[in-house]
Amino acid sequence: MGKGSKSRGCLGWFLVLVILALVVGAVVYTVKKKIDRSRANKPEPVPGPPGAIDKKYADALKIAMQFFDVQKSGKLENNKISWRGDSALKDGSEASLDLSKGMYDAGDHMKFGFPLAFTATVLSWAILEYGDQMDAVNQLEPAQDSLKWITDFLINAHPSPNVLYIQVGDAVADHKCWDRPEKMTEKRPLTMVNTSVPGTDVAAETAAAMASASLVFKTSDSTYSSTLLKHAKQLFTFADKYRGIYSEQIPDVATYYNSTGYGDELLWAASWLYHATGDQSYLQYVTGENGEEFANWGSPTWFSWDNKLAGTQVLLSRLSFFDSKVASGNSGLGNYRKSAEDVMCGLLPKSPSATSSRTDGGLIWVSEWNALQHPVASAFLAAVYSDYMLTSQTAKITCGSDSFKPSDLRKFAKSQADYVLGSNPLKMSFLVGYGDKYPQYVHHRGASIPTDAITGCKDGFKWLDSTDPNPNVAVGALVGGPFLNETYIDSRNNSMQAEPTTYNSAVIVGLLSSLVTTSSIAKSLT
Repeated sequence: MGKGSKSRGCLGWFLVLVILALVVGAVVYTVKKKIDRSRANKPEPVPGPPGAIDKKYADALKIAMQFFDVQKSGKLENNKISWRGDSALKDGSEASLDLSKGMYDAGDHMKFGFPLAFTATVLSWAILEYGDQMDAVNQLEPAQDSLKWITDFLINAHPSPNVLYIQVGDAVADHKCWDRPEKMTEKRPLTMVNTSVPGTDVAAETAAAMASASLVFKTSDSTYSSTLLKHAKQLFTFADKYRGIYSEQIPDVATYYNSTGYGDELLWAASWLYHATGDQSYLQYVTGENGEEFANWGSPTWFSWDNKLAGTQVLLSRLSFFDSKVASGNSGLGNYRKSAEDVMCGLLPKSPSATSSRTDGGLIWVSEWNALQHPVASAFLAAVYSDYMLTSQTAKITCGSDSFKPSDLRKFAKSQADYVLGSNPLKMSFLVGYGDKYPQYVHHRGASIPTDAITGCKDGFKWLDSTDPNPNVAVGALVGGPFLNETYIDSRNNSMQAEPTTYNSAVIVGLLSSLVTTSSIAKSLT
């Protein structure tokens, strides 16, 4: 009897200790959760003026910026590329226009207005957001010079309010030749859109390029800025009034840059025009009926030369972050910001809604052709959005039941940049000229032919088929990139993977500029 009592007493004390331990554990867990929640809700510190420079990204930016010089057409000024010279000096002459400037699209000698205008818009955006970072490593002036080389061309390509020249060269004839741009002899016909043959998408993208560039040059050259803005307004009116998909109106262009619609370009252009002018009619345009029709709110898309919705959503979220007076009660702007967050949630690898469109090495991978366009463009948007959050002291975004900080978005952006620069299974940089190992057989005519070679249209193909590495380095070129299985065939005939594009340069310059150093972004683009 005594022994039973003693054992029951011990059991009782044991139960008391277990319950006490559970209570203490619950209290500790609750306090920890509150602390974690408090930390999660606390904004990360706002970065100040450009801080310590990250040499890796600074070096890569200096290299990437040079591909714009590689691609320049016309009478070159302060030419820094030893194997390039003047070319296409008579472009536009059949219409009594000077279309000699601008840039060649890729490894060929075509000037395609649609992707070229996108190049200018993205480069303008990068300068506006990260001009201080560029300046910290002496790259702001080269960026502005390259932008102006494109916008000079776009101004001349718009000789009257409802006429826009959108292409120089015949793609079929051009691709039957393999020659240096300085020596090309093939005909360079012009293609245009007008009221009879409308091209809403290309005209609106050109309007976006002009409007964004007008902000870049507003302080340094107010006259030029005003000229750009005048053209932007005219082009937007033309694009909106005379609607049509340019590649349906002109089927020949569909082979290379087929447009899937024009609604995104109209919203993109109106957004830039609002930032450039402050005119409420442009804001009403994007938040009213046109927003309802074209914005595709809640359906994340990939930012590219063809689809500007994700870029528009991030750009308009600026107003929600920094202009509460404008954003207050504007449900349309709220929809753009929510859609921008949906895009971000899709990019973050640990998000419940993370896209499965990735390689095993973590690269966003959407398309076999020019695979690097989408991850680099996505990373640029993530960096921009992260900096909006930091500067506005926004602590987190919510993706399903999880929340993520600005630093998570920046980590993602860095991961894509690092992959491009060599942190990948191949241990190879896809940015030509960066690192010890990069593509040697870039699909690029000028780079593949020795400067002293005498070639015509046809006999130059021996250089395309040559087994020797390119004699000239297409420095700064961002090639198409890896396959989904993370292989890359370094062959000049492999245009799917080995051909660089000028618009790829715009997005990689934007991304690298955002990573050069930490800095708060401007609360106003004006």
